[in-house]
Formats: sequence, C-alpha cells, structure tokens
Amino acid sequence: MATKLVDLVYWRHMWRTGVVFTGLVIGLASLFQLSAVTVVSNVFLGVMCITFPLRFYYKLLELLRWNPGVHPFQSCLDYDSSLTNKETVMLVEETVLLIAFAVTEIKRLIFIENIFDSIKFVVLLYLLTYVGIQTNGLTLVISAVIAVFSLPLLYKKQQVRIRRIARAVRAFLKRVKSLFSSVYDSVSPPPAPAPKPAISAANVPKQKAKSK
Repeated sequence: MATKLVDLVYWRHMWRTGVVFTGLVIGLASLFQLSAVTVVSNVFLGVMCITFPLRFYYKLLELLRWNPGVHPFQSCLDYDSSLTNKETVMLVEETVLLIAFAVTEIKRLIFIENIFDSIKFVVLLYLLTYVGIQTNGLTLVISAVIAVFSLPLLYKKQQVRIRRIARAVRAFLKRVKSLFSSVYDSVSPPPAPAPKPAISAANVPKQKAKSK
C-alpha cells in the first residue's frame, strides 16, 4: 500500500494518478454545494454506470458464445484487500503510538516544558486564527490534496535549489534562536551563590592549635 501511494504521489503512472487526483479535487469541491452523502452516492452511481454496461456486454457475448465467460472485473474481485491478524495488530499499534505521541507533545507545549517550543506553538496558533477567518476546513483539505500531489514532484525536480534555500532558512532561524537565548540569559537573574558551610565550635580549637 505504501508503494502504491508513493507511485501515485510521484506520478509514476500518469493516467492512474490523474484519475485519483481529479476525482479527489472534484469530489471535495462538490462538497461546497452538496452534502457528503449526496457526493458519495453520486460517485458510486457514476462508477456503476460504467460497470453495469460492461458486465451486461460481456454477458451478452457469453450468451452468443463469443466470449468464454470471462468476467470483465475478475482481477478486481480476486484482489485480496483483507488484513491479517499481524497486520491488524501492527496498524492498531502504530495508531495508538501516534495518538500517544500527539498527546505528549501537546501536553509538553501547553504546560511550557520548553519556552521556545511553546512560543513557536503560540505563534502557530495565532496564525491559524487568521487562516480560520479567511478560509474554512474544506478549502484547507483541497489545498492539502493539491500540495500532496504537487510538492513531492516539485522537490524531486528542484532538489538542489530547495536544499540551498532550506539551508539558508535554517541558518537564519539558528541566528534568531541564539539571539533570543542571549536576551533571555541577560534578562534572567543570576543564580544565587551556594551558602558557605558553617564552622562549628568544636573545630575552632583544632584550627588554633594548628596555627600554633
């Protein structure tokens, strides 16, 4: 499944990726005017408008003895999409690990374990409020689909230039982080000196004796 997804994203089979990409974009854009139930129903009706005539056509050829009884969609029917017990357990474990990681990261950011990470999280949330005002969730989903099908191919073709820009951005962020660190160190109070150990009265005669 992962290999097939990579093939779709990198457009290794043009017609297959084109069908999937066009179907996703048109289906999501239809949700602006229609409900999800209507869109899903119309998609399946459109698919069955193709499969039914083909099935009847092959059945007619079989009745006329022009076809040895081959089903037009036998390869699709024979494809095993079920999961074994091991694959099911692995999928559940990966899902649980992702959820646990997300909860841990959100808890770490909300309760300020690291000041700089929490500041970045606050800035991201503040920017998302403006994004929510300007667009809705469906527009973001469509933009994400377009980005998934376009950015990997763009990175593959412009890999050297993008890496050069990424190095420049990382260097700039490193300078900004070092600047914030120096400002924070200059503003924060110095650590309190450790208290000196008290000299007990029993040790005073010993010290005088040594001095003599």
